[in-house]
Amino acid sequence: MQSNAGWTKQVVSDSTHSQRGAPLAYYDIRDTLKALLENNSEAKFIVTGHSLGGALAALFPAILFYHDEQFLVERMEGVYTFGQPRVGDDAFGDYMAKNLRNHGIQFFRYVYCNDMVPRVPFDGVFKHFGTCVYYNIKYQPSIVDEEPYKNYFSTGGSIAMRINAVYEVIRSFLMCNEYGSDYREGWVLFGMRIIGLLIPGISAHCAQDYVNSTRLGSLHRVLSRHLHHK
Repeated sequence: MQSNAGWTKQVVSDSTHSQRGAPLAYYDIRDTLKALLENNSEAKFIVTGHSLGGALAALFPAILFYHDEQFLVERMEGVYTFGQPRVGDDAFGDYMAKNLRNHGIQFFRYVYCNDMVPRVPFDGVFKHFGTCVYYNIKYQPSIVDEEPYKNYFSTGGSIAMRINAVYEVIRSFLMCNEYGSDYREGWVLFGMRIIGLLIPGISAHCAQDYVNSTRLGSLHRVLSRHLHHK
């Protein structure tokens, strides 16, 4: 977004930024995608990201819809976010759901166990949208309307979060033996697990748990059932 112009369809030049050193992310990515896709009539693309990258991935198609970028929208296969925070209110969620449905774009929002980031900003003004794929502490997936304990500061979830944090510390020593050297956890991640004992949910946001979830979770059957019942 340009602070002086908002979400214009084209970059608005001004005297202050006429010699801009870096590109504006949305416009640069959009134009690069167009150039690449124009060279391959069969190609499609997906949008993905983790944490703040997940939030940006969720917002990218929203601006494409707003600008009526039909060429790119028709070539978008889906959106996959991992540990994404809430990015809008009910009205924005309805806007996204309608446009995603009208264009046949799948939106999957992956949440691992007690990850604190998908639980902020707090549910109330802010709302999630899309299909939530929730992985429990054993990396077992399920399709849910909302992750358990949808707000991070949850009276009901505080005890369960701490129990899971203890389990994650113990599991850190066992992953390599159970699944092989690919799953060995280094000292930095182990340190995050220890911090997770004090602040449950912070270590669950690490990318490693999302990598483990997608590698170890039997997602195919879960998604097949979900798509069949839609």
